[in-house]
Amino acid sequence: MLETLITSKTRVKLLLKFFLNSNNTAYLRSLESEFGESTNAIRQELNRFEEAGLLTANQLGNKKYYKANIKHPLFPEINKLLIKHVGIDKIIDNVVEKLGNIQSVYLTGNLAAGNDAKIIDLWLVGDVIDKKYLIKLIEKAEQLLERKVRYILLSTVELKEFLKNKASNEILLLWKK
Repeated sequence: MLETLITSKTRVKLLLKFFLNSNNTAYLRSLESEFGESTNAIRQELNRFEEAGLLTANQLGNKKYYKANIKHPLFPEINKLLIKHVGIDKIIDNVVEKLGNIQSVYLTGNLAAGNDAKIIDLWLVGDVIDKKYLIKLIEKAEQLLERKVRYILLSTVELKEFLKNKASNEILLLWKK
C-alpha cells in the first residue's frame, strides 16, 4: 500500500525507521549497511526530510545522527499511517480489545527498530482469559495482514524484567488500557 503512494523505496525505509518508533536514531553509514543502498540515495532523502523539518540532526564527533522530529505537526499522522501500513492497528482492534484483562501491548523486534518485516513481535501484558480464543484471533489477523504474529504473554512483574534488558528503540508501547 505505502509503496504505491511513495515510489522511493529508500523514502519508505526511512519513514519506517524513524516514524514507526520515534526513539530510533541513525547516521548515514549505519543506514547504508542496514538498507543495503547507496549513501547518495539515502543522503538525498535524509536532506529532504531534514529540510522539511521532519527529521532533526545532531552532530556527534564526525557523525550526523538523525531522529524523527516528534514536534512536527505531521508526525502523529505519519506514525498512524505507518501503523496502518504494518497492520498493527488491525491487531489491536481485532485481538487485544476482545481478550479480557490486557493492560498494554508492546511492539518489539524488527518493526520496533524501524525495519519492515513479515513478522510482528508483540508483548501482551495482563491476564488473558481464553488462550484458545487468542490463537484464533491471531490466526485471523495473520491472514488479514499477510504477516506472521509472534506474541509473548507477560505479567506486569515479568514486563519489568523484560524492559530492563531492552533499549528504548527495541520496544514501542502500542496500546495501554
